[in-house]
Amino acid sequence: MLSETEKNYLLETVETLQREIVVISPSFEVMAANRYAKDKFGQDMVGQSCYEVFFRRSGPCNECPMMHVLQTDKPQEKTSGHFDFEEDEKNVTYYPIQSGDCPECMVRLDFDPPKMGRLEKKLQLSNAFLHNLIMSSVDAVIAADKTGKILIFNDAAAKILGYSREEALNSLDIRDIYPGDTAHEIMGKLRSDECGEPGKLAAYRVELLAKDQERIPISLNASIIYENSHEVATIGFFHDLRETIKMEKELEQTRVQLFQSAKMAALGKLAAGVAHQINNPLGGISLFAQLLLEEHELNEEAREDVQRILDDSQRCRDTVRELLEFARQSSYKAKPEDLNQAISRTLFLLEKHAIFQNITIRKAFDDHLPYVPCDLQQLSHVFMNIILNAAEAMEGEGTLTVSTSQVGEDWVRIVISDTGHGIAEDVLPSIFDPFFTTKEEGKGTGLGLSVAYRIVENHGGLLTAYNNPDAGSSFCIELPITPSGEGEGDEDE
Repeated sequence: MLSETEKNYLLETVETLQREIVVISPSFEVMAANRYAKDKFGQDMVGQSCYEVFFRRSGPCNECPMMHVLQTDKPQEKTSGHFDFEEDEKNVTYYPIQSGDCPECMVRLDFDPPKMGRLEKKLQLSNAFLHNLIMSSVDAVIAADKTGKILIFNDAAAKILGYSREEALNSLDIRDIYPGDTAHEIMGKLRSDECGEPGKLAAYRVELLAKDQERIPISLNASIIYENSHEVATIGFFHDLRETIKMEKELEQTRVQLFQSAKMAALGKLAAGVAHQINNPLGGISLFAQLLLEEHELNEEAREDVQRILDDSQRCRDTVRELLEFARQSSYKAKPEDLNQAISRTLFLLEKHAIFQNITIRKAFDDHLPYVPCDLQQLSHVFMNIILNAAEAMEGEGTLTVSTSQVGEDWVRIVISDTGHGIAEDVLPSIFDPFFTTKEEGKGTGLGLSVAYRIVENHGGLLTAYNNPDAGSSFCIELPITPSGEGEGDEDE
């Protein structure tokens, strides 16, 4: 038998236990309950039926565990459902209290699943969600510990850098994905307030080093991960900037082209007016200078002076003619033409020129180049101008390469390349400007490329120039295969 002290301790233990302990009679009446159960189900629960207290029913349950215990004299375990008054599932066990051969009453005990187990389950679900979130991110996500070992390497990172996830997690060091000492520089910025809050780095442009050694521009958002105020890892979100940079370049090129077109249109109107104003007095100067030579007996020095007047006036007339060509507003008369044949004809006319004596001409023509609707006379002027410029840039010695190709379904491309000294970078943006020339005084008007640009533009095409990586420069002419929609037959100004 238990002593009074033992009984008191046991009763106190039952009272303080944070579990439901309820004694139920065979007639389903609650006979006793500990403090925890009363706080949960009501202080007046003793004397009420168990099905009213626990299940809010007006009669015994269909699968009443009490009935099972009374019939079998064995404990019955049951998992409770989500009742209005219960937040979580729990396991409830009913134990018989024997009095002779029959159970005198029953004890109802609840045993919640261990809290740690529930937390682990939630943690597993949370980890699975986080893993899927990181793996499906369109930006690369890479995390590494303090030693540089990769801890997280998602699918986007694998696609950008060319490493498999297995390679990255097993053998890759975080420093391997940065060129030079970039990893050290980034950690320095993360630990300082140079780029904002210490421990964070936002929208920082840097390059990554792919497996094939390609340098990939990215925008980096990175953070240091702390545990008890100590650095334990870093995580970075890398946005590939290759497409963004490509679009920025295309937008800038389009902006320059629009500016160039507007400038050309304005200068064209101005040039037309100036040319017509100059033409008439030039005609008079030439006429009277010629009369002086023909109708007067002049000494040799005087004749040389008059001849100089004629030569200079002819230069002016040539400039006026190019001005008028530059300012011409009439649309071209287009018909389908074989550009390969047109370029070959231009080369045939020029290759006998003295400047081509020591120049090797290479043709790389697309034999299946489609016919292009164009004004062949105008385009031939463009080809001749660019080819002669290339020969002069090579100073009569080098290799001239002319290639043709189809670009997509709608364009053809003509590239004229030389092996000369190239175009100075500060000069390159201005070469299509009217009157801009790098030639010596008296050797060029600065209108040749401007006229060529206008002709290609009138065809709905694009004329660009760039320096070759090895040597020399290239001029690229792109023309639409379908008509540009211009009208025909307008008169010159």
